[in-house]
Amino acid sequence: MKVFRLYVVYGSLLIAGLFTATASYSQRGPNDTIRVPAHITPEGDTLEAAALPPIWMNTHTHLTREMRKKYEAWTRLRNAIYVTYPYAKAASRIINDINARLVGVTDKKKRKAIIHSREKELKKEFADRITGLSIYQGKILMKLIYRETGNNCYEIIEEYKGWFTAAFWQTVAVVFGNNLKQDYDPLGEDQEMEPIVKEVAKMYR
Repeated sequence: MKVFRLYVVYGSLLIAGLFTATASYSQRGPNDTIRVPAHITPEGDTLEAAALPPIWMNTHTHLTREMRKKYEAWTRLRNAIYVTYPYAKAASRIINDINARLVGVTDKKKRKAIIHSREKELKKEFADRITGLSIYQGKILMKLIYRETGNNCYEIIEEYKGWFTAAFWQTVAVVFGNNLKQDYDPLGEDQEMEPIVKEVAKMYR
């Protein structure tokens, strides 16, 4: 009902504007000029064009129970992305650097030294912060890490610390209702995430 009233009000204002312009034009002399914004259609007709200010409407108080649940789920997802994206972005920078340094390095000791050199940086920057995340936020973080690096957390741990360590932490994750093998599918399961991630990513360019 409120939406209908808004349209009535703006419709009335638009009509009043047209009458005002017509009245003003009728009072002008033959050599006077009045400028009216216009739009030419593909058929060659000229129509008056007017731009109305945007209207922001909040209707979540009138949502059905099902729609409210979807809205709450979307809000939870958006908040989790805002919280975890900075960690995923910073972690991916370090992980991608490690991967670049490991290219062509086959000696196990050298690979271990490269990994260890950046492992301390990862722990120092993220250990305390990440332990404060909820299980749901942790799931979103793992998806974002996959999005930024192209590898899931299981693959990263297996590459850096070995399959036994990866398998151990995967078991722990499963016990707590999570999964280190989280992937990211922007065209499928994670289609709802992608627009939010792009929105947040603009803040870190």
